[in-house]
Amino acid sequence: MKEKKLPSIVSYYVVAGASILWSLSLPLYELKHFICFGIVEMLLFFITWQVCPKRVMVEVKKEEIEDKDPDTGDVELDKMIKDKELAIAEMKRLDNNIVDEHISAQIVHLEEVTGKIVDYVATHPQKKRQVKRFFNYYLPTTIKLLDAYDRMDDAGISGINIDGTKGKIEEMMDTAVTAYDKQLDYLYKDEAIDISTDITVMENLLKAEGLKDN
Repeated sequence: MKEKKLPSIVSYYVVAGASILWSLSLPLYELKHFICFGIVEMLLFFITWQVCPKRVMVEVKKEEIEDKDPDTGDVELDKMIKDKELAIAEMKRLDNNIVDEHISAQIVHLEEVTGKIVDYVATHPQKKRQVKRFFNYYLPTTIKLLDAYDRMDDAGISGINIDGTKGKIEEMMDTAVTAYDKQLDYLYKDEAIDISTDITVMENLLKAEGLKDN
């Protein structure tokens, strides 16, 4: 990001006003008249440039505006985050296109769960292998099915092939919602075991010291 100082807008108004007054009251038909006119205009511009506050224009480079690729230092995790962003963007597009409220609600749910899965893996990189199939197959296949549903819905007609396929996709969406939820829940498995162990140990210690009722 770079700041650039420009003349105050007052400078241009002063020069423009002086030009009008000069043309109405002073001669402007010989070379010497134009030379004098030019000198006066430059002096007026210079004086107002020095006296009046400058305008500040901020120049932003193109690469600063464009979204930057994630850079966690882990190539696999970076790809996962990028895939998540692209997938969620596509889900939002499909959600806007698909009229069925139930399917739309499911898409929103899948967006949220997908984001939570990636957020969890980003803070627990050791879990990457557990979600590899999710990102390599389940997520792209879900989007492929939803895209097909959107195109068939957009056809605007009812038929054996269209209605039958849409019905299968609707059933698959119910399964997908459950599967996504289970995928997220499974990521917490080790953490749940650790917490359960801690609770058991603490309860036993409390009992041993007579600090907990049996």
